[in-house]
Amino acid sequence: MLSTRVFCYDGRGNSMSEPPYLTYSRYLRERHGCTVYRVAVDAGFSCPNRAGGRSSRGCTYCAEDGARAPYLGSRESLKNQVESAMSFLRARYDAEAFILFFQAFSNTNAEVGALRQIYDSGLELAPFRGLNVATRPDCIDEEKAALLASYKERGLEVWVELGLQSACESTLRRIERGHSREDFVRAYGLLKERGLKVAVHLIFGLPGEGFEPIMDTIDTVARLDPDGVKIHNLHIPAGTVLATELSKGELTVPSPQRHLEYVIAAIERLPARTVIMRLTCDTPAERLIAPRDFWPKGTFTARVAAEMRARGARQGRLFTAAVSLS
Repeated sequence: MLSTRVFCYDGRGNSMSEPPYLTYSRYLRERHGCTVYRVAVDAGFSCPNRAGGRSSRGCTYCAEDGARAPYLGSRESLKNQVESAMSFLRARYDAEAFILFFQAFSNTNAEVGALRQIYDSGLELAPFRGLNVATRPDCIDEEKAALLASYKERGLEVWVELGLQSACESTLRRIERGHSREDFVRAYGLLKERGLKVAVHLIFGLPGEGFEPIMDTIDTVARLDPDGVKIHNLHIPAGTVLATELSKGELTVPSPQRHLEYVIAAIERLPARTVIMRLTCDTPAERLIAPRDFWPKGTFTARVAAEMRARGARQGRLFTAAVSLS
């Protein structure tokens, strides 16, 4: 049974206890009826856009350790990672249930047999409610989509987090992303045909992109009616290509106020049912070159909610219609 919550409402009928958009925490609470957190693990996957693949350095914004959770530390066995993460999440957030999240690098970048063994090994370690897998469009094919869908048959909620970053082809080339917009649409279609939930990763403030290109990307994604969206403000970690470009004065990083404007405009353009899973990036301070003066995550999300309420803004207000992938 879902927990009962009491909400206060403003004069427009909006809940003052929840932001005027569908947060991931609210989605999980309503879906599972308790406090659910993801257990992020690093299973040792590589990326086809790095050394040994098509590029020697990967995406220009990506640090050497990829998108690893800050609490992971060194690459340990899956068992140690899961136990450590669950202990951390219970102590800090009172987590009651868990989802296994293969997070670092491209977590479908292997043969199907190897993927099945890795996923099964992780899922055996705890009574997980779901399976989340982060990957790239060029690491999805029909066999991998079918494998991921097979976990739905076990009663798990399965999400695939698919990196797009920008729908602008010139930007994808500029950041050496290694795939096209068409590659993304193809992978997205394969996953949706199997009934999988798909969350799209986006970065706001990439080199050469201001308001209009960012909104073009949002409109492209919105028309696909995604299950979730993760928004990141541009972060430049030490040791990246963008860090070198920044030191030469070749790019700038959006301020928190500018990112706030991007985020509010994006949320209003996205379907009301799309889960807004993230609004900012989380690079540890010791590795971050820029932006150094960005508001803390909690402050930023609170300001977004307050500003949206003040403006009468809400998720989906400017959304038109979804389109078929066929």
